[in-house]
Amino acid sequence: MKIISWNVNGIRAVEKKGFIDWLTASGADVVCIQETKANPSQLSEELLAPGGVYKSYFSSAKKPGYSGTAVFTRVEPDSVETMGDDRFDDEGRVTIAKFKKLAVISAYFPNSQDAGARLDYKLAFCDAMLKKCDSLVKDGFDIVLCGDYNIAHKPIDLANPKANEGNAGYLPEERAWMDKFTAAGYVDTFRHFCSEPKMYTWWSYRFHAREKNIGWRIDYQCVNPSFIGKVKSSVILSDVTGSDHCPIMVEVE
Repeated sequence: MKIISWNVNGIRAVEKKGFIDWLTASGADVVCIQETKANPSQLSEELLAPGGVYKSYFSSAKKPGYSGTAVFTRVEPDSVETMGDDRFDDEGRVTIAKFKKLAVISAYFPNSQDAGARLDYKLAFCDAMLKKCDSLVKDGFDIVLCGDYNIAHKPIDLANPKANEGNAGYLPEERAWMDKFTAAGYVDTFRHFCSEPKMYTWWSYRFHAREKNIGWRIDYQCVNPSFIGKVKSSVILSDVTGSDHCPIMVEVE
């Protein structure tokens, strides 16, 4: 099973850049999307059912053109859920698709913003997500938590760690939560397979950052510890353009 995750920075914008062709050619069984910035009523029929192969499930924000998550899947899920918390569901932060005893989560973690303006909200979301993952695992599910976490965990995960120590996405509180999450046993699948530096998933649109590879790794696919043995690979699809993020992919048994 191939599971892709991608912050598209506007699904209507990326549709114009070949998203449907990319999706149908990807070979993915499940694709988790973040920052859709749309609700289904605004989307083309082709985008709602790409290639006649994928079904789509959206969690949209109440605020127009903001946030939002989705899951595209070849196999109809047993159920699709949100976070179950209005604080986060009102921003469409989470879509959970369940397939037998596998829960695939598309999550768009909040940006803590300049001077930590939304840091409290961000950390509340992070703690609620850890609680949700623990609950799913307790109920017998394996989990793949896909998404834009808006956190670079360690110095290796961004090009200029020293210069960014006070910036959103690399604040001590955010990195400490990632420490707590991994200490609880959850595995960053990419780092399980790859310890190389200069591997990023997001680049600023400014200063030719992408072509210079001055980026951040803030998109993850994490799994519960008992599931890591079934993860065959975890890669960054950095050659795929169309957003300021690139997709990431895990292949699981």
